[in-house]
Amino acid sequence: MALKGHIHSIETCGTVDGPGIRFVTFFQGCLMRCLYCHNRDTWDLHGGKDVTVEDLMKEMLPYKHYMEASGGGMTASGGEAILQAEFVHDLFKACHEHGIHTCLDTNGYVRKHTPIIDALMDETDLVMLDLKQLNDDIHQQLVGVSNHRTLDFARYLHKIGQKTWIRYVIVPGYTDDEASARLLGEFIKDMNNIEKIELLPYHQLGKHKWTAMGEEYKLEGVEPPSKETMTKIQNILREYCSNVIF
Repeated sequence: MALKGHIHSIETCGTVDGPGIRFVTFFQGCLMRCLYCHNRDTWDLHGGKDVTVEDLMKEMLPYKHYMEASGGGMTASGGEAILQAEFVHDLFKACHEHGIHTCLDTNGYVRKHTPIIDALMDETDLVMLDLKQLNDDIHQQLVGVSNHRTLDFARYLHKIGQKTWIRYVIVPGYTDDEASARLLGEFIKDMNNIEKIELLPYHQLGKHKWTAMGEEYKLEGVEPPSKETMTKIQNILREYCSNVIF
């Protein structure tokens, strides 16, 4: 019986989840509880629908020309795709058989570096790693869990030389201060596998999903960061990494 993956949805021509035009698969299930999550409906490990690698490849291949022409490919996102590492490995392997670039968009909350994680990295061209906050106390307030596993995963990516982009969400009151930015800079400054840092401004575009699910949106009233704040954080992080964008 073919291995099945549990997915939430698909975006056929994504432009913000890695280089070029991308076929983005949002996997179901996540163990983090980010206050600003814009995919709140992906948390449930039992939601979504089951698919096979063959199912996804049939949907993906008609877009191969657009991906190739733009330097794009396939991105596994979520939720948290790495919770289904074995399936994502098989999916990425199938992508490579068709010459399609692979990207793993992950929060790095990995319990153990098992052989399947090593195998997955062998089929992964790019990792986009969300580093939410380096101060663990603030991280737990913002995300609901410790950052220790994510930081261990970041060190692992450096150790194996995995090409990585860091994503850092600027949330007013949680990650928009100089001290937090410098903690991030000091952590990654010697990691030569990191190609760039993407700064993402906090937004409320997913708030309606919380409301629809009858849940309280705890960042009610928090406005997106100003351009001045984004530029401030960018300038600080450029002291540690030359390629910092927003």
